[in-house]
Amino acid sequence: MIRSILYATDLGLLAPYVLQHALVLARTHAADLHVLHVVEPMGVFAESVLRAYLDETTLVTLRAGGLDSVMANIERQVFEVFSDELRENDEEIALLRGVRVLLGDPPLVILQQAEELAVELIVIGSHSHSMLNNARGVGRTCQRLLQEVQVPIYVVPIRPDMTFVR
Repeated sequence: MIRSILYATDLGLLAPYVLQHALVLARTHAADLHVLHVVEPMGVFAESVLRAYLDETTLVTLRAGGLDSVMANIERQVFEVFSDELRENDEEIALLRGVRVLLGDPPLVILQQAEELAVELIVIGSHSHSMLNNARGVGRTCQRLLQEVQVPIYVVPIRPDMTFVR
């Protein structure tokens, strides 16, 4: 029996499509649904762009508190978007236990959260929205998860020819 599900989302165009799979599974099993979005740390290029436009004091301030504020804002917005998606169905809203937006390497953070939340199933799309045009098989995050995951994983196929209309 599945009592807890982690839906790891890239917040891409097809995220609502993958969410529907997670919701059906959560509803079917009367399981708690946790939503996770992982923000990758800034790369060297992004860091150099910030350095070009911001003074050192502003950079230190941004690192100290700004990033936490940005992450909390993203988390709030993601929760609102998912709540709006579910607004017509109180049963589905009740299944949603929380939304987390965390910084780090997506596969590692997903695995850590799966363990911390003691989930029994992970739901993920096969590709990120940025990989659709030239990807074959599964995306990098999905591939790494499949290699290391300790719980079942439900992979929703995402293909380049798919479109999503709200």
